[in-house]
Amino acid sequence: MDFQEFLEYIPKIAKENLPGEEAQQKMMPQERIEIFKRLDMSSINPRRAAVMMLFYPKNNEAHLVLIVRNSYPGIHSSQIGFPGGKVELSDISLDETALRETFEEIGIAKDKITVVKAFTELYIPPSNFMVTPFLAYSVEELTFIPDAREVFGLIELPLSVFLDDSILVTKTLKTSYMEEAGVPAFKFEDFYVWGATAQMMNELKEVIKRVLK
Repeated sequence: MDFQEFLEYIPKIAKENLPGEEAQQKMMPQERIEIFKRLDMSSINPRRAAVMMLFYPKNNEAHLVLIVRNSYPGIHSSQIGFPGGKVELSDISLDETALRETFEEIGIAKDKITVVKAFTELYIPPSNFMVTPFLAYSVEELTFIPDAREVFGLIELPLSVFLDDSILVTKTLKTSYMEEAGVPAFKFEDFYVWGATAQMMNELKEVIKRVLK
């Protein structure tokens, strides 16, 4: 999709009601949904985090940036996700967390980013994080400067590919809760995006497709 055309839909996206957990759970295996049903959220004190779902023009076409994390001892090693991370004491708000982390991880300064709205927060049991995703855009072509300590590589996903339902697949994976599970995922090129990131992406996808009708 042409980026300028996409920008014309931003006000509608900003006003659109969010489908929330219903959209997120479409990218969860049934086993994970059952785990969520048994969770007593009133007894959980999660850490807070925020991520940035950042659109920008590349060759005049709207793109969404994702990062491939480095391999390291930890839950999110080598996974694909949005730039973002945990809240620091210096952050005055969750969107400030997302902006700071976006600069630290991929080198895009906050003055180049317009935050549109927060999407539905998502609890991630293995790491005990409650993550708030923010939709944002930049009106200029971006030169990314990945942090070599955290980021192995970048994925620049065209919006037209993101909205194509043919990239929705089921992949058999070892997860934190099962040795082998059929996991809903987004597949483009040789990349599979699953888990929390896929759940956030699906809500974003449903909202955009709704306003494009």
